[in-house]
This record gives sequence, structure tokens and C-alpha cells, in this order.
Amino acid sequence: MNTTADLHTLTGAYAAHALDDTERAAFEHHLAHCSPCAQEVAEFAATLARLGTAETTTPPPRLKAQVMAALSTTRQDAPRVTPVPGHRPGRRSPGRRQALALAACLAVAVGAGAVAVQQHRETERARTEAAAAQQQQAALTVLLTAPDARLAAGPVTGGGTGTTVWSPALGRAGFWASGLPALPDGRVYQLWFDDAGTMRPAGLLPSDGALVLAGPVDAASGVGVTEEPAGGSPHPTGSPLLLLPLT
Repeated sequence: MNTTADLHTLTGAYAAHALDDTERAAFEHHLAHCSPCAQEVAEFAATLARLGTAETTTPPPRLKAQVMAALSTTRQDAPRVTPVPGHRPGRRSPGRRQALALAACLAVAVGAGAVAVQQHRETERARTEAAAAQQQQAALTVLLTAPDARLAAGPVTGGGTGTTVWSPALGRAGFWASGLPALPDGRVYQLWFDDAGTMRPAGLLPSDGALVLAGPVDAASGVGVTEEPAGGSPHPTGSPLLLLPLT
């Protein structure tokens, strides 16, 4: 697709991440200069967020208790022993056999315990991240569906597109990005409110590229994005990669 009329028809597919690289690049270039398409993409994104939230299933609280209780009663597989050439097992003393058996059981128990702890930590981390993402989606949906919602979009230096939505009545703003280049380890994208030239920290962009900015809009005139060290910075360490006006 290479005409403006064709590009107007891609709003739904873009919001659903259903475009190939060539189509997405062409549409994002068009999106930066087309307010009606930006509005339509935001509406599609809000609808998809609501559908995703409606289909989300939270594991029952008893599942964790059942898994942890099963760890102490579930039998582990016995270790496999490879025969040593020339070795005569029948000559080993009973005490020696018992000591080796006990050592093997302890090794299995310690290994199983370590795996269980690691799996538990990973499950808890995934659950926390999923809950945070759901909260962000819900808050972003509120902004997108606000009667006075306003949007602005533009290209990000280095690649990708950023879009901000804000509601003067709610005093809050949100941001989402598409096609941002992956950053090296130890670097993050950070969002800012532009308070008449003074940049106010507004949060770190998560991996899914969507965030409701921390803090109220107040008298901010824009929303900016910079690349910062891991953990973020109190003040920008470089020029904004994107600065969208809140007008």
C-alpha cells in the first residue's frame, strides 16, 4: 500500500500489531502527520485493551498452596548410577552403602528445593508483572475513553513512533510507543513532563511500550522521551528523542 487512502485503512491492523515491517514503517510515517488516524488507532487500542482485560484469568490463591504442599510429599526419581568397570558392588560394606544413599537423598532434596524456590520466584515475578500490566491497561483505557481525551503522535529519533493521550479533566496523561529500537543492557527509555522547559520525571517505559505517566499533568506543555541509565535519572542526560506538545 502506497497511497494515503490505502494507509487510512490500516488503523485497525496497526493497533492489533498485524502489519509486516514494510507496512508498519509506512503507516507510522503517515501516523505522525494524520490526527484522524491517530485518534482511530487510540480507539482501536482501547477496545483491544478492554477485550484483553476481559479474557484475563487470575490463578486461584489455593494453587500456590497446593504446589508448595506437594513439594514435601512428591517422590523424586532415584539417581541413575553408572557401573564402574572392574568394580564389584557386592564387596561394599553396609555402612558405606547407607552413607552413599543418604548423601544421594540429600543431594536430590537440596536440588529439588532449589528448583522449587527458583520456580516460585519466577512465578511470583511473572504474576506481579502481569498485574502491573493489567493496571496500566485499565488506566490507559480510562484516558482513551475520556470525553475530553486528546492525542498527539510523532516519530522517535532513532526509529519508531510515540503517541500520547491526555485528559485535562482527569489531569493525567498516557504514552505508548511502537517500533522503538532495543536498547543496550543498562539503558532505558524514560518519560518526562515538559514544564515550560524544565523536564519533570514521569516514569520508565516498560517492555510493552505503554505507560500512564506518573504524576499530574498540571501546567505541562509537553511529554518527552529520553534514553537514560538503568533506573532512570532525576534530570535528562541527553536531548529528547521525542517531544510531543500537550495542546
